[in-house]
Amino acid sequence: MSLRSISMFKGCGALAITLAAGLTVGSAANPVIAAPAKVKSSVVTAGATVEGISEFKLTNGLQVLLVPDDSKPSVTVNLTYLVGSRHENYGETGMAHLLEHMLFKGTPKFPKVWAEFDKRGMRANGTTWTDRTNYFASFASSPQSIDWYMRWLADSMTNSNIAKADLDSEMTVVRNEMESGENNSFGVLIQGIMASAYQWHNYGKSTIGARADVEGVDIGRLKAFYKTYYQPDNAVLIISGKYDNAQVMKLIADHFAKIPKATRVLPILPTLDPVQDGERSVIIRRQAGAPIVIAAFHMPPNAHPDTAAIDLLEEILGDAPSGRLHKALVETKLAASAFSFGFKFREPGLSFFGAQLPAGADAQAARLALIAALDTLKSQPITPEELERARVKKLKNWDLAFTDPEEVGVVLSEAISSGDWRLFFLRRDQYKAVKLDDVQRVANERLLADNRTIGLFIPTDKPLRAPAPANFDLTASVKDYKGGVAVASGEAFVSTPANIDLRTERVEILPGIKLALLTKKTRGAVVTAQLRMGMGSLDALKGQQTIGAAAMGLIDRGTSTKKRAEIADAFDKLKAAVAIGGNAESMQLNITTTRENLPKVIALAIDVIKNASYPDDQLQEYKTQVITAIKDAEKEPDSIARNALGRHLNPYAKDDVRYSGNFAEQIASIEALKSDDLRSFHKRFLGAGDLTFSVVGDFDAPALKAQLIPLLSGWKSNEAIVRVPTPAINPKAGELKFQTPDKQNAYFGMRTPVQVAEGSTEHAALVVADQIFSAGQNSRLWIRVREKDGISYGIGSSLNVSPFELSGLWSVGAIYAPQNLAKIRGAVNEELTRALKDGFTADELKNAISALLRERELSRAQDASVAAAWQSRLRRNTTFAESARFEELLRGVSLEAANSALRKHIKPENLVFAVAGDFAKHGQ
Repeated sequence: MSLRSISMFKGCGALAITLAAGLTVGSAANPVIAAPAKVKSSVVTAGATVEGISEFKLTNGLQVLLVPDDSKPSVTVNLTYLVGSRHENYGETGMAHLLEHMLFKGTPKFPKVWAEFDKRGMRANGTTWTDRTNYFASFASSPQSIDWYMRWLADSMTNSNIAKADLDSEMTVVRNEMESGENNSFGVLIQGIMASAYQWHNYGKSTIGARADVEGVDIGRLKAFYKTYYQPDNAVLIISGKYDNAQVMKLIADHFAKIPKATRVLPILPTLDPVQDGERSVIIRRQAGAPIVIAAFHMPPNAHPDTAAIDLLEEILGDAPSGRLHKALVETKLAASAFSFGFKFREPGLSFFGAQLPAGADAQAARLALIAALDTLKSQPITPEELERARVKKLKNWDLAFTDPEEVGVVLSEAISSGDWRLFFLRRDQYKAVKLDDVQRVANERLLADNRTIGLFIPTDKPLRAPAPANFDLTASVKDYKGGVAVASGEAFVSTPANIDLRTERVEILPGIKLALLTKKTRGAVVTAQLRMGMGSLDALKGQQTIGAAAMGLIDRGTSTKKRAEIADAFDKLKAAVAIGGNAESMQLNITTTRENLPKVIALAIDVIKNASYPDDQLQEYKTQVITAIKDAEKEPDSIARNALGRHLNPYAKDDVRYSGNFAEQIASIEALKSDDLRSFHKRFLGAGDLTFSVVGDFDAPALKAQLIPLLSGWKSNEAIVRVPTPAINPKAGELKFQTPDKQNAYFGMRTPVQVAEGSTEHAALVVADQIFSAGQNSRLWIRVREKDGISYGIGSSLNVSPFELSGLWSVGAIYAPQNLAKIRGAVNEELTRALKDGFTADELKNAISALLRERELSRAQDASVAAAWQSRLRRNTTFAESARFEELLRGVSLEAANSALRKHIKPENLVFAVAGDFAKHGQ
């Protein structure tokens, strides 16, 4: 089950519950960074160095972590403040998160922060959680961008505009974010469990805060909160990526050292909950959504040595398909999916074990089965095989995480919020050292009825007590910690279109089998590969849409010689992240692994694809999961509106592979699936007649080609392979409105077909027009709807143009409170009318072009993006010179051309609108 649904709990920036053990970063050429000579030693002092990460501290208390990596021409800067919802006083819930929003309102020197991000092509945002607030930005490496972002961070630390006028508009944006979370049954249930599990501690309160507190926040108290916690001695600055060490240290000293050291003393927060003395329960009743059952248990702080064993216990229980909960609940058809995860906090946290049920399922039966599965740990102890499987997966995730420099700041922020950044390295070592007895002990100590929050309260004569909650001092554990050997650094790769073309070998090894091979040295010898296999034709695929999608969705669920769990375990042992899927028209394979393991991973993946057996039990599990997801979606405003928009602009017959069905049709087609249908589809359509394979990273290209030829030779489809066309459709205007009772958040969408040739001068002009009007954080719609009116937490657009036909689609979407329907419709209509009538400005044009070019530059720095781009280019026999030509067209877009493109392609009379929400409740 996806944990995206807890995003309401963690303010802004989607919640990523990072369960990676840690990461190793740095440069083999420069594993220890000394303070540059140009920076006075009286300003900066060096601290610990572990596996390429170097720590420094300014005299005002600011902690700095440098994580150099020359392998990608990008930089990620994180500034983490050690303040979150845990630090809020009575009546101040949500204040930490609201303050995060307020910082983006700028300072006197930096009045338009979002616009500056957009102009520089920065992916920037902030997140708030229980123990920390984090501000981050990723962008193409450039001294000017680093300098600008550092200056803003330093200025925002003490000079942010915490103004009443800004607060009034932003409060409604935060409230809309809150309402968005209220639509999510999973997040609401988690909040209820947290509130019940914690009697006194602030962890029991949602980070986004109580509605009354957010709406009634006092500007004076908000300023006081800002002045208390936004100080150098309560912050950690993390810079990862490609940059000059001496230059960056000088910038840090120049911009941050002048901030005075704080004179206040940080408040001491001694609150800890007592030992739980009985099972607690919470029941949430709301309309719509799938049933969910969860059991939560109190656990020690993240820094505690037992946390490594607890992490492994969660993996043993919650993994799919090998976990005990999957076997007890999913395989017995009591649940659609099972899961586990933990909230690892600076102070005692919680572990969660649960299941999502099919609509109409017996929740009480699932509850009893969940409790029974957890209780059997005493009578059926954890086995060495279970522990080793969990350990392999955790260490695999750790190995994959440390090779991505853009993730460094994020994961270090979580370690810092738990006490010390070196905890991530300790946790990796702890995973390796955990014994079977350790995992069994924490299960016996913690998974007790009296330590559990689920169901009803049950009195007992002889209660069992878990260990008393207590904080853990990490100082002794990290005092002399040195870690292992720093990972080898990759090469300083220049990601220009010309260099990508120069370094990429394109070859057709067999008829219809095309390769793009870009070899380069990467951090940790990581390699990324993507494979696409075309299937069938428009006529041959009639009536095969659902069957084909299911065949691809289940293709890795078993072969004649390997079960699903065996396949997953084999990929884990090879330290490979592998995803195989697709639809009736094509199969896709994505691989991330290491140079050493790539040949074995490819051989295993091709074997799985060729010999998929489609076991009956896996089809039944798939049907339950998909139908559960559809039934959940058919009550959600955004899903309803998007489905309606797609169907409104879909002219095809039901048996056409391009047809877009309603929710009832989707469920009926899934219910009708049979294993023999999937096996027949596989036999009929799969084959290497139209195959593209792109590989980027550290690998042996000649060996790869030699391996692929015998693997793919002679494997042919029984059907001719002809690309399914997507011709232009005539604009079909309309207005669609849907009532979604008991939903706090609503959705607004509008779409129109466009007819423009990809890569043309007109296409470039339309891309720029879209960026100015609605695509960026400096766009007209963002400024009006989010910044000025405060109606929506998020609004934006997408422009998708076919590379094959003169067809495409322009879409706009936004979330908002249902009572604001008239406001958002009015704002969008007014801005579109103004843009069509008056056109754009020269400054808007300049900023949009700059942002688009920087975004494309940043995309080329990502190996997965390059591999994906080669997929399209291999199919069309083009190169990255195409990208260079299009960027030249972008640079040359005139104001007249951008205005003309908008007026030609975005016509009000051709727009179709869809809104979904609880409008009746508000008299709409």
